Amino acid sequence: MRPEYREEPCRSALNRVKGMMFGWSLNPYMGCAHQCTFCYVRAFEKRADRPSDDRYGASIRVKTNVVEVLRRELARRSWKGELVAIGAATDPYQPAEGRYRLTRGCIETLGEARNPFAIITRGPMIVRDADVLAEAARWAKVSVTFSVPTLDPEIWRTTEPNTPPPAQRLRALRVLRDAGIEAGVGMAPILPGLSDKPELMADVVRGARDAGAAFVWTNVLYLRPGTREHFLEHLARDWPEQLPRYERLYRGRAYLSKGEIEPVRREVAELRDRFGMVEPEHGSSSPTAAPSTKSRAVPRVGLAARRARRREPASDRPVQLALDGLVAVPAPTDRPRGNSRGTVVVPAA
Repeated sequence: MRPEYREEPCRSALNRVKGMMFGWSLNPYMGCAHQCTFCYVRAFEKRADRPSDDRYGASIRVKTNVVEVLRRELARRSWKGELVAIGAATDPYQPAEGRYRLTRGCIETLGEARNPFAIITRGPMIVRDADVLAEAARWAKVSVTFSVPTLDPEIWRTTEPNTPPPAQRLRALRVLRDAGIEAGVGMAPILPGLSDKPELMADVVRGARDAGAAFVWTNVLYLRPGTREHFLEHLARDWPEQLPRYERLYRGRAYLSKGEIEPVRREVAELRDRFGMVEPEHGSSSPTAAPSTKSRAVPRVGLAARRARRREPASDRPVQLALDGLVAVPAPTDRPRGNSRGTVVVPAA
């Protein structure tokens, strides 16, 4: 089913976040066409009295003016240049980005302001933006995490129904690393009894190593209300033999205990050692799963300075846009017609 995309302006671009490893988030879209069964955003949708079941992802809000609003917010004297997480509540490289290019515009704007940011995505379309990512990384901390919980075809197709294949994400990772961009893999969420098998986790770590990943981290599934009901419903349909285990593991709680999570993290750490990968550096990680770099104030950049910087030579690191085998929605020059609050339908990938 093709999702419906609603073009709506936004009043703010940067969102203050509490209880996470980052202070600010930026989401050019609301809702996600990927419709992963385990998506933690379903919990926030339920709290907001919006659909968290199979209807989640059927209607996507496109913040048509997000780039202009972001530029104004970064120019405020009160802004301290803190780390911004892109993709904490939606995938910034879901299919609509091929048409609207809002994520690219936000990256360019953050780069002009020399503001640090981190991206998490399942979308290999990000290779299109290797040039602006490399440019932004010349002036501020930039990190990209590719979410690759597993390479197992059955688990991927069943739990991430509308996402590009994990192998394509790893090829996109190699493109970004060849462009000199800090990028790595987030193995999350690991699903107990399914993707936590040592040989499956080894496949991901080996693939990340071969793609040149700068870091690999992991986290185990958590099930808050909204996500819980949807995930368990699909689990009962797809792996009914696993349902009793999950009902026992998550009875009366959303998160597993440290003692239940640590074996998975130790296994991934041992796999990093076995495959010759270094321990993730402080700040070289997903904005949602590990410590972030301590923020520092970034000076405001005026129009004259930005124009002067555009005339500076680009980085001598080649931007290798090796698109063979990567799925991305083409970016047409024309945008769909409609008013600022009109509804348009964009073909799904």
